[in-house]
Amino acid sequence: MAYTLIETAKANGLNVYCYLTYLFEKLPNCEFLVNPQLLEDFLPWSKIIQENCK
Repeated sequence: MAYTLIETAKANGLNVYCYLTYLFEKLPNCEFLVNPQLLEDFLPWSKIIQENCK
């Protein structure tokens, strides 16, 4: 699973370290069980991720 995250981040032009750090910092506090659509903001092609992890 980690390899898939890394390769998807690379394929989307992200800084892998920055992306993984962002995920580990933000996901634990995200209430995605209540609102699953919130996970879309963490996908490597989302606007938020592209702005924060390039």
